[in-house]
Amino acid sequence: MQAATPHDPYAALMALIKARFAELSPQFQAGARYLADHPDEVAVSSMRSIATRAQVQSAALVRLAQQLGFAGWPELKAIFVERLRAGTGGYAEKANALAGKEGDLVTEVFAAQQRNLAATESANHAALDAAAGLLQAASRVHVAGFRAAHPIAYTLHYLYRLLRPSVQLLSGQGGTLEMDLRALQAGEAVVVVSFAPYSSEALLVAQAARQAGCTVVAISDSAMSPLAMRADTSIVIAVDSPSFFPSIVAGIAAVESLAELLVARAGHDAVHAIGAAEAQLRALGAYAQARKTPDDVN
Repeated sequence: MQAATPHDPYAALMALIKARFAELSPQFQAGARYLADHPDEVAVSSMRSIATRAQVQSAALVRLAQQLGFAGWPELKAIFVERLRAGTGGYAEKANALAGKEGDLVTEVFAAQQRNLAATESANHAALDAAAGLLQAASRVHVAGFRAAHPIAYTLHYLYRLLRPSVQLLSGQGGTLEMDLRALQAGEAVVVVSFAPYSSEALLVAQAARQAGCTVVAISDSAMSPLAMRADTSIVIAVDSPSFFPSIVAGIAAVESLAELLVARAGHDAVHAIGAAEAQLRALGAYAQARKTPDDVN
């Protein structure tokens, strides 16, 4: 069976799906996208329920499994079951605990964010570590995110600059995005954030980065999104929301986690850089000082 390897069958399967995705039929692409984006649900759900959620026929999942080198659906599902067994099981357990609960809109929103955070955490330990390694090795790092994805990109840019001042935000301010992209060079890394509906600017940045020989790290809502398909590694964030707009909470948590990993990798150099940045900000009056009262003086 070609999809499995002794060291990490699930990672090998995801790599195979990504490599074969463009040549799959639309039905198979829909099924493959669901497998990649909902691994915990695949492990604990029936094939029929997965097919319903993925909006494909059950037979399509069987044929997809065979296309990927498995004898049938049970052999493919076993990869997801083993992945869940080896992990914490947090996503499935928390999702089960939340199922069927009712409440007002505020409760519903907070419950959705809990599920988003659990799903994103469960799926991205290896991806976050891989992304941190790529960014640390890059000669320079750029970050881009537009419209709804901009807060996620800006948070990473702000945090990472505290220990690596050369980090650049590709904002395209004043209509200069194309000019900014001309400066990209081989050996650099570009982090691009986008989720459906994917911004044309984000895809432009990813494509330009690939052409320039940069490493591309995608932060997106699907391992099979057009952005992820252009990336060297992808961090998949859950953006589900009962509201009218995609949620960015899990995306913010993901980039905060990435920043923590980068600090840990940089060690004492990061501590020194952050301390120097904080001291400079205080010296420049960036933080409001509490006014002294007569009691403080005495």
